[in-house]
Amino acid sequence: MKNYLVFDVGGTFTKYALMDENAAILEKGKVPTPDYRTHTKRDFYEILDSVAGKYQPQVSGIAVSMPGMLDNRTGYCVTAGLLPYLCGSSVADELSGRYHLPVSVENDGKCAALAEYWKGSLKDCLNGAVVVLGSGVAGGIILNGQLYRGNHFTAGEYSFICTKDDSPRETDSYWGMSGGAQGLARAVAKYTGEDWERYDGISIFAKANAGDEEVLKGLKEFTDFLAVQIYNLNIFLDLDIIAIGGGISQQPLLLEYLNQSIEDLAANNPLQDISPYIPKPKITNCRFYNDANLIGALYHYINSKP
Repeated sequence: MKNYLVFDVGGTFTKYALMDENAAILEKGKVPTPDYRTHTKRDFYEILDSVAGKYQPQVSGIAVSMPGMLDNRTGYCVTAGLLPYLCGSSVADELSGRYHLPVSVENDGKCAALAEYWKGSLKDCLNGAVVVLGSGVAGGIILNGQLYRGNHFTAGEYSFICTKDDSPRETDSYWGMSGGAQGLARAVAKYTGEDWERYDGISIFAKANAGDEEVLKGLKEFTDFLAVQIYNLNIFLDLDIIAIGGGISQQPLLLEYLNQSIEDLAANNPLQDISPYIPKPKITNCRFYNDANLIGALYHYINSKP
């Protein structure tokens, strides 16, 4: 059985795993991702060298998940999220030349969708989507049993969806700023009166699960907003299921509140007076959380390399 080295590049840490072709993780760890404000592409590649040097003799190839607008066929990065030193780089070719191994590169949100389609909550579905609630809102779309990337490889980049037509010049008018973990913190802070920057998902749900009424009001406002975006996504694509991922999705209370928000939206939809059927999205949690991008990157590699 062949083994592979898989990287999941994030803005703060780069996770890595030695994996077999069935996605079993044999070893894993993480290293700091060089901050773009003080580091260069060379620094980034040297960090990868420190990992690849250990595993290179054991693996048949390298798979990479990373943020940005990426040509999955060539590994060329038009954009790279919080890694601007990789913009304009053919990362797959450069790493392949560096390690003398086949290398594939795919967008992180799309990797999450591929992981769920391969072995998770979207397995065997024909049309589905993943919505990953992180620092922004990422994801991927499966249509007719295939990952849909779009003409410019940006399908599923939900963070760029404008949600307020009256203030398109404000960053808060885009789903990535208002719909991720930061958006939840802002919603909760409206009711508690505290500085939203003091909150993280762990502290918010500790209070929510303890029954803090003001925090629960903020959570409901957040899931009401999220429900509208998921409703719209489902109307556009008529999906079998939408899987919710990201750190805060591991909290059962989030899915409970989101389901209620979707029910409320459907019940109060005035178009019911015109049509007896209003499409209602079916949602579930992602199966994979911290390992989703690793699994999806491997799936992409296996299906793109000889």
